[in-house]
Amino acid sequence: MDQILTMRVFARVVEAGTFTKAAASLDMPKGTVTKLVQHLEARLRVKLLNRTTRRVTVTPDGAAYYERMTRLLNDLDDIEASMTNAQAKPSGRLRVDVGASVARLVIIPALSGFYQRYPEIQLDLGVSDRPVDLISDNVDCVIRVGELIEQSLVARRIGHLAFVTVASPGYVERHGVPQHPNDLEDSHTTLNYFSARTGRMHPHEFVKHGASIEVTGRYKLAVNESNAYDAAALAGLGIAQCVTLVAAPHLASGELVQVLADWSCPTLPVYVVYPPNRHLSAKVRAFVDWAADLFAREPRLQGA
Repeated sequence: MDQILTMRVFARVVEAGTFTKAAASLDMPKGTVTKLVQHLEARLRVKLLNRTTRRVTVTPDGAAYYERMTRLLNDLDDIEASMTNAQAKPSGRLRVDVGASVARLVIIPALSGFYQRYPEIQLDLGVSDRPVDLISDNVDCVIRVGELIEQSLVARRIGHLAFVTVASPGYVERHGVPQHPNDLEDSHTTLNYFSARTGRMHPHEFVKHGASIEVTGRYKLAVNESNAYDAAALAGLGIAQCVTLVAAPHLASGELVQVLADWSCPTLPVYVVYPPNRHLSAKVRAFVDWAADLFAREPRLQGA
């Protein structure tokens, strides 16, 4: 039995939470994954995992073994990387997941520069506002907007997104201009955004002189994808809080107008995220550093 392979398989089961997800991410039969973990427990003479029909959890002995084992695996990966030229020439297939607006406005326009720097990296770019499971979907890293829920992931803050409250000229002509955020609950129609993962409706948030107000508003349309949200704002379907980078050219052209300008919108942090306790390969490190540099060079995206 390959001891290193067995340890890597056990680590993936712990991180994925199920044998099925671990097997899929490793591209191995589920039965093989199960047998390797069983052999490991038999060899160590200790129970590492508690199994149910839906999920596996780590025993106290399993948690201690996992912590020490992952440090060892990371050290082994670092040794191998130092003996190759991988750091000088990152290469191979890289799976990255990015939200729709960030992909369209920030990442994709700059990718030619990424390929000039790293011509041997093949990038599989998943574009969606629905968060992926990095382990089971076998994703190397993601760029996420907003505060992170998964505390087990490794996150590097690379910037923030600012927002502005807008409406189309047609909407303003039909409904007038709101004078206070509370007007959105009474005499106006909002355009709302709900989480693709949880279905939770995101409120409209306003800040002025240290006071903050959250408004759900009266909405006729809610969407869960940022490009659709922007299109709905342009179509005059309600008052929206759009990413400033998205809204800026439409404000300049007159396709959108700013409303409630004396109330600011809170910014949202942007993170590049990758799984914990896993060696940060040269290709992943290359993308993480490139993305951080890209956001740092854009003043409107720099971290607060």
